[in-house]
Amino acid sequence: MPDVTIAVDHPVPDFTAPATGGDFTLSSLKGSKVVLYFYPKDNTPGCTTEGLQFRDLYPKFKKAGAQIVGVSRDSVRSHDNFKAKLELPFTLVSDADEALCALFDVIKLKKMYGKQVRGIERSTFLIDATGVLRQEWRGIKVPGHVEEVLEAVQAL
Repeated sequence: MPDVTIAVDHPVPDFTAPATGGDFTLSSLKGSKVVLYFYPKDNTPGCTTEGLQFRDLYPKFKKAGAQIVGVSRDSVRSHDNFKAKLELPFTLVSDADEALCALFDVIKLKKMYGKQVRGIERSTFLIDATGVLRQEWRGIKVPGHVEEVLEAVQAL
């Protein structure tokens, strides 16, 4: 994994990571728009809601030529269970070593129950069909977010 972070209007370096259904490689989606969304943890309320919203709008994302890929630090086994439970039609990538989190600079210090903890800041990245990052949303709130991403995909 290159020791850089990505920026809007720059190519996203190719990567391969363990995922539901086997290893996932970004370049395998060349020719499609990619919505790469980072979320803190499987089976938590906000992440479940976000996953369900991406699932429910998935046909519209597909129609707009986009693939959706979720990323968290959970294991592939946890992802398999989460994906089955929510009937998610897209890949979930396991970033246990935080290589993708570092590349996209999504690990932040957050307060949880009054303590500082390192965790994933809920973030979404829109990559165009040529592999260039076109838009990013950081520190997002779940309500209305997935619809906003869909509008950006449709406009791209």
